[in-house]
Amino acid sequence: MTAPAEGGAPAGAGPTDTDWAAAAAAVRGLSADARVLLICHVNPDGDALGSMLGFGLGLRRFGVRQLQATFPGPPGVPEPFRWLPGLDLLVPQDDAYPDPDLVICFDAASESRLGDLVDRLDKAGAALVLDHHASNTRFGGIHLVDPHAAATSVVAEGLLDRLGVPLDAEIATCLYVALSTDTGSFRFEATTPAVHEMAARLLATGIHPGDISRRIFDTRPFGAVRLFGEVLVRARLEPAAAAGRGLVWTYATQEDLARHDQPAYVLEALIDSVRCTAEADVSCVLKQVSPAEWAVSLRSKGAVDVSAVAVALGGGGHRFAAGFTGRGSVDEVVDRIRAELDGALLTG
Repeated sequence: MTAPAEGGAPAGAGPTDTDWAAAAAAVRGLSADARVLLICHVNPDGDALGSMLGFGLGLRRFGVRQLQATFPGPPGVPEPFRWLPGLDLLVPQDDAYPDPDLVICFDAASESRLGDLVDRLDKAGAALVLDHHASNTRFGGIHLVDPHAAATSVVAEGLLDRLGVPLDAEIATCLYVALSTDTGSFRFEATTPAVHEMAARLLATGIHPGDISRRIFDTRPFGAVRLFGEVLVRARLEPAAAAGRGLVWTYATQEDLARHDQPAYVLEALIDSVRCTAEADVSCVLKQVSPAEWAVSLRSKGAVDVSAVAVALGGGGHRFAAGFTGRGSVDEVVDRIRAELDGALLTG
């Protein structure tokens, strides 16, 4: 694996001028026949896909000819994102360049999020990491990791700008999907003036935010509506958890998905229906992956640092949005979460 660049930003800080220059030089230094592989994390969300595809389209405009994008696991793209520009860049992980000249990773806080594609880091001529998770482990060689950025797309746009790649409607559509999904349609705490300024630049290309929002946030199969209803009936409120700040949680099984004939990705939106509970600062959804394995989503309204909980349990994320993989029964996983909550209270 490429050694970390000297003089890079310490953990917790954003990219330095040296980091930006090194990243831009890695792209500008590519030969005409260089192979570039873009990788985002397993089970990609809007920010992972949008940042990767938007940047990939930018690289295509920049003149990169041998370019692939991929992610670990099954190659299917979740339905809400199957209309994004740049999907022609995607290849199944088994078809990805085995030894690319440059690997660029998007929205992955650790190597573990790259699954079987992690070996490309060792075989690549250089490895560039674009991310915004405070828990990023600084894997790879050149780091553009900004924990203050609302989305990885913010970092992607910053690098495209430094490369002199102008925004067009296709690039902007991908980056807008990434930005709007990770800010909860501009509702979360990360929505700063800079976020709205970036959104304005993207909208200036002529994209249609109403249409994008309907596709991403306001379209759901009826089977998913019925599934959500069943899972929400199971929700449990624990007012005494998190030192009295409150915890609300529920879970969904593979049997639930099969009964309603729904793919697993529909459950990604379930946390939004749970987190609105007025009596709880922390919300949690457990999504069954296998009989004793659960993908766990955690959210906080501000009193608890759920990234501390997730990191303690083997995951990562942000202060108010994080996740991890839980093993055991539902009750065992929830017990572990309860045990970590009191120590994750925010004092400032």
